[in-house]
Formats: sequence, C-alpha cells, structure tokens
Amino acid sequence: MKASNDGLRGLILSNEKLDKYTSWRVGGAADRMYIPADKQDLQQFIASLAVNEPVFWLGLGSNLLIRDGGIRGTVINVRTKVKQINLVDDTHVYVECGLPSAHVARFCSEHDLSGAEFLAGIPGTMGGALKMNAGAFGGETWNLVESIEIMPVGGKSAEYEASKFEIGYRSVKGVDNNCILSAILKLNRNMEQTGQGKIKKLLAQRAATQPINLPSCGSVFRNPANDFAARLIEASGLKGYSIGGAEVSDKHANFIINTGNATAKDIEQLIEYVQSEVARKQGVELHTEVCVVGEQV
Repeated sequence: MKASNDGLRGLILSNEKLDKYTSWRVGGAADRMYIPADKQDLQQFIASLAVNEPVFWLGLGSNLLIRDGGIRGTVINVRTKVKQINLVDDTHVYVECGLPSAHVARFCSEHDLSGAEFLAGIPGTMGGALKMNAGAFGGETWNLVESIEIMPVGGKSAEYEASKFEIGYRSVKGVDNNCILSAILKLNRNMEQTGQGKIKKLLAQRAATQPINLPSCGSVFRNPANDFAARLIEASGLKGYSIGGAEVSDKHANFIINTGNATAKDIEQLIEYVQSEVARKQGVELHTEVCVVGEQV
C-alpha cells in the first residue's frame, strides 16, 4: 500500500517476511518495511522518523543473517530505486546506496575508468559495501572513496570527506547507524581499456572457486592476520558438515549454503560450531564477517 505520510511516494509494508530479500533465503518478518521511490523520497522518510525509531537498512541482503524472529521497528529497503550512478568529471563517479556493487564495476569499465573492477566480486549494494569496507580480489571499497553523504534518523543529510572516518579491514568507524545515501568515488583513467577483460577474469575466478549458484551470504568469516578462514575451516575437517539445512560448502569452506530447507537458527548454530571447532583444533578464533541481526524464536 502507499505510504500514509504526507508527501511520501514510497511503499510501506506491514509484517513483511524477509526471507525473500536475503541471499540466504531465511529470516523472519519486519514490523514494517519502507521502499522509497528515490533518494529524495528516502531522505524525506528518514527525516520524518522519530530519533529513537529502530531502523535497519537493507540492500541486496548478502552478508546478512536475519534471525527467524525477524526485525522490530522499520526496515528500509533501498535496493530497487535508490541506485543512480553518473560521471561527475573525468575521474569521479557519483553512486547511490542501492546500486549493486557489480554495476559500479561495469559502469566504470564502460567509461574507461579503472580501479573498481574488484567490485564485480562483491554480491551486495554500494551502501553495504561502504558500511563495512567490503572487499574482493585484493581490493577494498574505501580505497576508492573521496566523500560520502550520510543522514541520521530524524535529521538532515550532510557530505563528509573520507578522511573523517577510521577505515580498517571490513570495518568503518564513524558511520554508526546513519544511512549512507551516496558516495563520490575517485577512479583512474584506463588508457589501455582492459577493464572488461579484467572483470570477466575475476568473475570466472569467482565462479570456479565459490558456490555462487546456491543460497549463501558470501564469506562468513573474516580472514585472520596472515591466514585464511577457509584454510582453517578445511584443515579442521569441516567441509560438508551440516546442521539442519545449513552446510559448510564443499567448494569453498568459508561459505555456508542453504541446501533448501535451512532456518536462520540452523545457520547460526553452524557458524558457532565452526568457530568452536577451529578454535579447538587450530587455536584460532574466527570472527564473523556476516552481520547477524533480528530476534531468535
């Protein structure tokens, strides 16, 4: 149904099941979901909320485990409309939060800009990639960022230089729970025009090494310093181990797949089991890269 708030053009959905919005295909319901009509409508909706309203931002639903009890408050789904991208000048690109990262890689390549090819391997939106400094194939999102536009619940949007934030491996300090509306990325002119070929090579590498045709969240665990989570999990004999419908992938041990009937509880229990076994057998504590949210049943 249409939003009841005056002037808003998006959709408000009540008690909306979230499993269809996540790449793992699991999760309970949201109390309500807002799907903005565009960036301006999103800004108006955020400004209309009470400052204490619980808000969760949803993009493509990758790198995300929503528990079976769902999410209280408001889920804002930016994946369908808040996805403009355009050239600012010869080396700068404006991109909105709901645009898939892979589309940014393709856009830059088509406009003879290099440096964003690795984004083709990130299965989420730019909002999520910016929130956590997502990376793939040795590249990291914030290496491209010149500035971002953020907006707090009930407040006003503002643009900040990248230097304002503390950037680490899969982490960004300073964004908090604010909405990242858009970003300005700085690229390099691609004089050799090899971007498309590089993207194809990276995607072929991804298809050969990851279970991309099965429901998963991408990489579950962060890589420890000077090591790889997948190596530690495989060395612990956990490839193929399952709990309920959740299974450690035989193709890539840092992926947990939904074999068809998994619940969020199955997946979370398997995550915890993998952590305990790797700690016991390898003496290494694995930390999750995936974001676990919502309430348990």
